[in-house]
Amino acid sequence: MRLLRRHSEGHRTSRIGWLRAAVLGANDGIVSTASLLIGVAAAGASHGSLLLTGVAGLVAGSMSMAAGEYVSVHSQADTERADLNKERAELQEDPAAERRELAAIYVGRGLEPALASEVAAQLMAHDALGAHARDELGISQTLSARPVQAALASAGSFASGALLPLLAALLLPSAHTVPGVAALSLVFLAGLGLLAARAGDAHPWTAAARVAFWGALAMAATAAAGRLFGAAV
Repeated sequence: MRLLRRHSEGHRTSRIGWLRAAVLGANDGIVSTASLLIGVAAAGASHGSLLLTGVAGLVAGSMSMAAGEYVSVHSQADTERADLNKERAELQEDPAAERRELAAIYVGRGLEPALASEVAAQLMAHDALGAHARDELGISQTLSARPVQAALASAGSFASGALLPLLAALLLPSAHTVPGVAALSLVFLAGLGLLAARAGDAHPWTAAARVAFWGALAMAATAAAGRLFGAAV
């Protein structure tokens, strides 16, 4: 007797939660810290003041990213929990109506009414709340909100990203701080775009160009602001 081999697929949707937070954190760490360093350097600050500003930006940015991501994702988790509680109550009050509602969803997706009704009945017999959460509310275990995971990923990735331009400023001579930090940060951003595209199976050069463009724009804006206000002081 021929044994059936299990078909295995490596999808990337399970990475969405932490990948989004990690890419956003690292990108923000590079862009904000490099821009901060370039703006302060363009204003004529000393090398010591420049490094102090970079360290302060790294710590403050990491905590800000963690707090913001935690609050944002926790709000999503609270909404999902409230929707699930409501759905659980509706299933207890009128399971027949909920079965018809689920069947209507499957009819809308292309099943024949009789088959849709049978599928709804079988799925609800197995896991009624799970079926409605997935097909009515769009909530799944893979894509559910994880606040702590998102917060840690954001803080860690921001610090990692911010450390790159900070080390560049530390090692470069004062006279080359602005062009050196800018050039190296653009290389870091392009590399981050390539890594993110590889992890998400997207077009690599498009992702690299996108993050590098917005990073260059941010650094140019802060350099102009630094020169303007540095000259005015």
